Amino acid sequence: MSRIANNPITLPAGVEVTINGSALVVKGKNGEMKHQAHPLVSVKQEDGVLKFEATNNSKSAKAMSGTTRALVQNMVTGVSEGFQRKLEIIGVGYRAQTQGKVLNLTLGFSHPVKFDIPEGITIETPSQTEIVVKGVDKQQVGQVAANIRDYRPPEPYKGKGVRYSDERIIRKEAKKA
Repeated sequence: MSRIANNPITLPAGVEVTINGSALVVKGKNGEMKHQAHPLVSVKQEDGVLKFEATNNSKSAKAMSGTTRALVQNMVTGVSEGFQRKLEIIGVGYRAQTQGKVLNLTLGFSHPVKFDIPEGITIETPSQTEIVVKGVDKQQVGQVAANIRDYRPPEPYKGKGVRYSDERIIRKEAKKA
């Protein structure tokens, strides 16, 4: 069996999990998330603890039990604490500003970039050069942050562009005369 699936998930206070066949619904203070478990995985809830088991001994069933456990753990964390991803903007004249459900980016193009904020995601700009993407779904938060970064990824010579706050850019030396 998967070593990850061997670890049960203890549910924090304020998080409810409803299991209906292979459908899981996780509710918490930040919202509600649904997941359809794979047919090769059985999920059991006992005394505020979720346990995952492979229904047979096949390699794919063992792998899916670990994957399902990781997905449900992210759902539990999302509805209780939430996820966030921080981005930094580096460059002269580069800035970001939120206006309602639109993130306005000035990234050195001849036009401003307008990014529509998807449902379930909140974007904050504590300063003109910082963007904080928050949400319940870990995958969606990461994807939105990656989409914003794709407008102007950091370049290796001056380091200008949009980067993750924990990202290190390996700088290149300029061409010598």
